[in-house]
Amino acid sequence: IAMFALYSCGGNPSSEKSNTDIVITDTNTPIDYLKIGKELAMQTKANIGNNLITAMSEKGADGAVEFCNIKAIPITDSMSLALGAKIKRVSDQPRNPNNQANDEELDYIKNLKAAQANGKEHPPLLTEIDGKMVGYYAITTNEMCLKCHGTPKKEISIATLKKINKLYPKDLATGYGDNEIRGIFVVEMDKK
Repeated sequence: IAMFALYSCGGNPSSEKSNTDIVITDTNTPIDYLKIGKELAMQTKANIGNNLITAMSEKGADGAVEFCNIKAIPITDSMSLALGAKIKRVSDQPRNPNNQANDEELDYIKNLKAAQANGKEHPPLLTEIDGKMVGYYAITTNEMCLKCHGTPKKEISIATLKKINKLYPKDLATGYGDNEIRGIFVVEMDKK
């Protein structure tokens, strides 16, 4: 039967490759949801980041604010669909009220910030909520972030600040420094 399967798929049983054609999976190996969630968060971050860089290079920080207002949540939602997991970005100081962290997420952000203030690493968190595996992953600022999330009239230009105030009248997402915790990715995965 194995020989038939190899030939019917165009395989050559005498090639060196034939020894690796059959893979046995250990079904007792635990799934590393923390690692999988991180990969999904990083893919989402890269997608948003690439689009944000394009918006910033074409229209400056003002264009980046406008881009985020219109596209950031839809891109995150489309990544959720494409990657088969519910992915969101939340913060204790959101720009968009739709990105407000819930109580569990706020606790994790608080612990992240406390660890960072004490010069310690705080690892990602994996928890089970309502039968789903949920991973929390830090979002930290960098120099580019500060053009919209830094100190007003210092890193944030007056024009960009006007755009922020127009599009986000209840904005809480300014005053950050470089390499500070700005929020988290939350990745909810089906338990397998």
